[in-house]
Amino acid sequence: MLTASGKRVDADLTVWAAGITAPAVLSTLGLPVSRMGQLIVKPTLQSEADPDIFAFGDCASCPWPEKQGAVPPRAQAAHQQAMFLYGALRARLDGKPLPSFSFKDLGSLVSLGHFSAVGSLMGGLIGGSMFIEGLMARVMYSSLYRMHVMALHGAVGMGLDTVTHWLRSKTSPRVKLH
Repeated sequence: MLTASGKRVDADLTVWAAGITAPAVLSTLGLPVSRMGQLIVKPTLQSEADPDIFAFGDCASCPWPEKQGAVPPRAQAAHQQAMFLYGALRARLDGKPLPSFSFKDLGSLVSLGHFSAVGSLMGGLIGGSMFIEGLMARVMYSSLYRMHVMALHGAVGMGLDTVTHWLRSKTSPRVKLH
């Protein structure tokens, strides 16, 4: 790895971490935004400034009272917010009051290559917190990935994606020589 000054640092593992900021266009809307550029929303996912504007996922800074902070901008939160928002918007169209969103942290999984992963399972999934690693974490990570692909592209799309990944693994070299 090379630093900005050109100094070489030898490492067996390099971890890249990036900051999370919302799309810059959100700060141009004239609505209140967080320090990460997310629209500040109420527990109903409505903008604090305009009840007719809803935001979720990476675009929303949603309160998380249990942690005295905001819901983390992760795919798990965005998925839960999308499901919530579908029901909330239907309720609003029917003239019913809007419910409040409640985030349930089910844990996190991180892939560490083709054969390994680590993670923590939390909350309602197991009734506490548990660290997992190795093959079991990798199987869970792969299963979660397949579930996301199926939600986005349906069963046929997920099947095609699975076959494509399998074919690519059989035709790509195991070691890159550049």
